Amino acid sequence: MEPASRSPFLLGPALIAPVLLALGGCDLAPAYHPPEMILPASYQGSGPFHVAQPQDQLPRGPWWQMFGDPELDRLEEALDAANPNLQAAFESYTQSREIVAEARSGLFPQLSSQVFTTDNKQSEHRLFRPSTLGQNEMSSNEIAASATWDPDFWDRIRNETRSRKQLAQASAAQLATAQLSLEAELASDYMALRGFDMQHAVYQGTLRTYHKAVGITRQRLSGDISSGLDVARAENQLYAAEAADTAVVAQRAVLQHAIAVLAGANPSVFTIAQRSSLGVAMPQIPAGVPSQLLQRRPDIAEAERTMAAANSEVGVTRAAFYPDIMINAMSGFQDAGWSLASLPNSLWTVGAQAFLPLFEGGLRKAELDASWSVLSQQADYYRATVLAAFQQVEDGLTLTHELSVEERQQRAAFQAALRVEHMTLSLYTGGLDNYLDVTVAQIATLTAEIAETTIQTSQLQAEVSLVAALGGGWQTSDLPTLNQTLPFNPLSPGRQPGDVVEGRR
Repeated sequence: MEPASRSPFLLGPALIAPVLLALGGCDLAPAYHPPEMILPASYQGSGPFHVAQPQDQLPRGPWWQMFGDPELDRLEEALDAANPNLQAAFESYTQSREIVAEARSGLFPQLSSQVFTTDNKQSEHRLFRPSTLGQNEMSSNEIAASATWDPDFWDRIRNETRSRKQLAQASAAQLATAQLSLEAELASDYMALRGFDMQHAVYQGTLRTYHKAVGITRQRLSGDISSGLDVARAENQLYAAEAADTAVVAQRAVLQHAIAVLAGANPSVFTIAQRSSLGVAMPQIPAGVPSQLLQRRPDIAEAERTMAAANSEVGVTRAAFYPDIMINAMSGFQDAGWSLASLPNSLWTVGAQAFLPLFEGGLRKAELDASWSVLSQQADYYRATVLAAFQQVEDGLTLTHELSVEERQQRAAFQAALRVEHMTLSLYTGGLDNYLDVTVAQIATLTAEIAETTIQTSQLQAEVSLVAALGGGWQTSDLPTLNQTLPFNPLSPGRQPGDVVEGRR
């Protein structure tokens, strides 16, 4: 009967192991479902309502090439390569990947080794010294290895690792958002700079006309054909135009400095050659279908990945209610001398400990409730980001459409004002009209021509904003996968394919 009495103790370890294995993989994170949003079939800002086709979308790659300006291409490439803010954002993404590796390290046994030697001598007059002389000097030498492992029965470490991976994906999307924002800012500044070039060319042509007008009034004054009032009006026109042109030159210089910083260059040695024409093509931007916008905006992807990470954090706070089990083992050799590698001098210890919170004044519940609140908050941020994205697209479509109409109307107004100016100047030269009408006509012509250049510039900037609102050709497939967020494989001595993920185009 003795074997029967021992059977429960003999079967104990055999039963415990399957139970522990069965407990492993208990994922306490809730099932993740991104919020579903009702989306329209098409955008309305581009005019008549129509259903767009799925293939109507921005091309992948350098979107700025649609404007057909080699100088803009060169500046955008310099931004991607040398902009310090963009490189700092890339380092933030790199750091987020290292945090993934830190979190994942908890899944593996933690191994360590130690070697120490000591030599100790006690005082001859120590308290409670035995009457018989004992050994006052002792030496001890030890080599040992230890291992600690958390089996992660409740997926606390796995959920924390998954959360860090999802946050790393969000960081990659944030990097893409920063890159697109900087590229769009540079393109918009460049369009404004070319607009100032056009205004400067307009003022230069106007100043030549005003110089001729001053000459005519002075000639007529010398012949007693007109009064000095006409000369003063003509000179006023000339000097006011010169001052306006100087202001344009100053604004262009400031924009050139801003573009230099965006391109990662020193403004003191950076120049962009002036030109009298715009030299930028007006592209047709395909808007695509609204449902695709969720896959094309990096900021939406960032909000969604952050929400997924918050969902994983709920699993972490849930696991805190269950026992945390830790297995420890240590083995080595210890000797008063140096005969360490001998069996009698060996030592070892194996143990396990479990920690279960019983009462902590509501700490765990507060942490769990907070994690649920964070998840709800991130869902709200996600919906807000989607709504803002659609607003930006609709704004861009409306502006590009209406500005194109306004530009045609303003061009017609300029042509009419130019005809009036030519007629009034001819009448004045022939002595059939006074110079006040010439002054009014000249002001109207200059105002109309400057307004036309301003509208053309705004139209180009609206096209840039629309490209940025549509994601600049970015896709969620550009995000690294969960496994690609790991910077290295801890079980491999070398770098593996796919370990390094490029964060920029």
